[in-house]
Amino acid sequence: MNDHITDIARLIQIAVAPVFLLAGIGGMLAVLTGRLNRIVDRGRAIEKEMLVASDMRQAEIHTEFARLACRARWISRAIMLASLSGLIVCVLIIALFVGDVFTIGLARVIALLFVLAMLSLSAAFLYFLREIFYATTRLRIGPKP
Repeated sequence: MNDHITDIARLIQIAVAPVFLLAGIGGMLAVLTGRLNRIVDRGRAIEKEMLVASDMRQAEIHTEFARLACRARWISRAIMLASLSGLIVCVLIIALFVGDVFTIGLARVIALLFVLAMLSLSAAFLYFLREIFYATTRLRIGPKP
């Protein structure tokens, strides 16, 4: 009985690293959803502006809507990939326990799941960076010249 408890304790120790990864993914998701919220809020604000804007300003507003829509697509993709990465990490943790408890050789599956999780997370970071670059290249601070 003690050997079995020791094995489970060892397995829990091994599963701690993926759990920390999940915490990091959760933090990233919080940042991404915060950015998406800001984009949506800005869209709603300029939607109200549109009601009273002149024809010239209407064209500027439509351009800004297009930019916001593009940014929202990049962030949405990043959110989807980060969420997928988190889901894969959860499956990985389950595979760790199932493989150990039922003495099934899942080493390759676990390795593959880890690689898939890292690829998905890397892609999420790339989409996030793309959105940041897109947002900052068109950034204007101060009054319009």
